[in-house]
Amino acid sequence: MFPLPCVIFAGGKSSRMGSDKALLPFAGSASMVRYQYERLLPLFESVHISLKHPGRLPFTAPVIPDIDTETAAPTVGFVSVFRALNTERIFILSVDTPFVDRTVIQQLLQADEAGLDAVIAQSTDGIHPLCGIYHRSLLPHFETMLREQNHRLGGLLRHCRSRFVRFDNAAPFDNLNYPHEYQTARSRLARMKEHV
Repeated sequence: MFPLPCVIFAGGKSSRMGSDKALLPFAGSASMVRYQYERLLPLFESVHISLKHPGRLPFTAPVIPDIDTETAAPTVGFVSVFRALNTERIFILSVDTPFVDRTVIQQLLQADEAGLDAVIAQSTDGIHPLCGIYHRSLLPHFETMLREQNHRLGGLLRHCRSRFVRFDNAAPFDNLNYPHEYQTARSRLARMKEHV
């Protein structure tokens, strides 16, 4: 079990998907957010779900509601999470990246150390800000960004004490923004099960 809490970010607008992707069925689960929660729960000391409207969650789990329900940006989630949890660091994963596995998480944790603000996955597709470890030292920066309506995570990560962990395989970081990506992911999962 990894010695830090995990927070699943599920508060996005899902405008490109056309419906709330967190609530789409996935891999035998009634929803993608439930699939993520149940597979991550054995790996971390605790798992929480960050979202705007807790009443929409179709199962029972620890929820951290956004302090601002109007702003659709991860910045709101980071401020809400650090204010809610008494912890120095958290592992963040977006609800729509269902292929990030234990091996990826372990490599990120092994790269973390005192003095860093963040440890973030990076692949041939670029950096993946919603797959990594964030330290409480960033909370004042997130609060300032939220006040200024500046939601550029990449800019923050480039100017703070970040470590980017390189992965040669980009496949674990595929995120499901569009309906065709969602269908492709379901087919990919079915093929993976056939080879188990």
